[in-house]
Amino acid sequence: MTYTLAMLKRISVNQLTVGMHLKEFCGSWMEHPFWRTAFVLRDPKDLASILSSSIKEVWIDSAKGLDVASGVIVLSETDSEQQVEAELQRMAATERQVAPVSMSDELARATMICARSKQAVESMFNEARMGQAINTAGAQRMVEEISDSIARNPGALISLARIKTADDYTYMHSVAVCALMISLGKQLKVDPNLSRSLGMAGLLHDLGKAAMPMEVLNKPGKLTDAEFGIIKSHPQKGYEMLLGGDSVEALTLDVCLHHHEKMDGSGYPKNLKAQEISLYAKMGAVCDVYDAITSNRPYKAGWDPAESLKKMAEWTHGHFDPTVFQAFVKSLGIYPTGSLVRLNSGRLGIVTEQTSQSLLAPMVKVFYSTKSSMRILPVMVDLSRPGCTEKIVAREDPQKWHFPDLNELWADMS
Repeated sequence: MTYTLAMLKRISVNQLTVGMHLKEFCGSWMEHPFWRTAFVLRDPKDLASILSSSIKEVWIDSAKGLDVASGVIVLSETDSEQQVEAELQRMAATERQVAPVSMSDELARATMICARSKQAVESMFNEARMGQAINTAGAQRMVEEISDSIARNPGALISLARIKTADDYTYMHSVAVCALMISLGKQLKVDPNLSRSLGMAGLLHDLGKAAMPMEVLNKPGKLTDAEFGIIKSHPQKGYEMLLGGDSVEALTLDVCLHHHEKMDGSGYPKNLKAQEISLYAKMGAVCDVYDAITSNRPYKAGWDPAESLKKMAEWTHGHFDPTVFQAFVKSLGIYPTGSLVRLNSGRLGIVTEQTSQSLLAPMVKVFYSTKSSMRILPVMVDLSRPGCTEKIVAREDPQKWHFPDLNELWADMS
């Protein structure tokens, strides 16, 4: 869209006033207090939040809101949205760091991204509940942050996103599936340009749950047939919400509507079979189920990551596409981060990170001796190291051992 007058203006946040239309923030999505941009600044509290953030400059659209006062000098102005976007992309490229880093180096930033994303998804769902149109452009910055974290170290954010309470499950599930979709896409070697589209599809796949009654969505016990019928309507509801949004990609619509379809035709809402289901919906199905069964829910504790993959492998024939599932396992490892395992020495440990050598030889933090039946000083063991005589001989059920600090053990890389 091109304006005949210079209506897009970059100004200092100190020049902002209530009534201006915010076009874009000049800075990282992690720095500003809103999950989206492009809205009229109406609440003085929102203005105060911007002023207290680390954001120093913004773009405003004077055609959709108040202009700066006459005579005030602006930093720059243009009549081209493309010029604004190009400038923001240049700024982002300068700030972005996507070189591979260790798990310990990425955990702190991944923790911040998870917390910020959870708040953003909650706001998005609340707006959807109130009937507001979904603005995928606003969510794009969130997907980019998640994608960059996956590029630096895929295990960090994916493993952190799995840790969620029953209360924030719906929102963190969206964040987790976004990350899993991006990681799976890389394993399947899909076109790199599709990476963020896959992430967006994962982020919005469960939007229809915003239309579900909260007492059904968060019910602590087993759903009745009638209640399950209500829940089964969420793909269609989400699809309809997204159709009313702005510039929603066909891929996102497809995954939202079909992520509960199964290879044998027993899924919903359309009972599609095998080749009738797109590759992207098949990817969504695997990512959705994995995060669901590894997460704590109102009615059950999450399964161990390695045990979950074992269970999913047993369902592959009728439920998942075998090629997609095999790629998913490779993207996570046979023993994903957070898995409780037994070594041939009799020691128990928690998987902390995958290695490049073998899916069967991750990094393990050992902390318990089954021979002496007691905790031992935690120590890191790289099973892929040449000459290492230890190997994993079994998965262990965390419910059996009642270790209260498994998540803290793998997340503390000291």
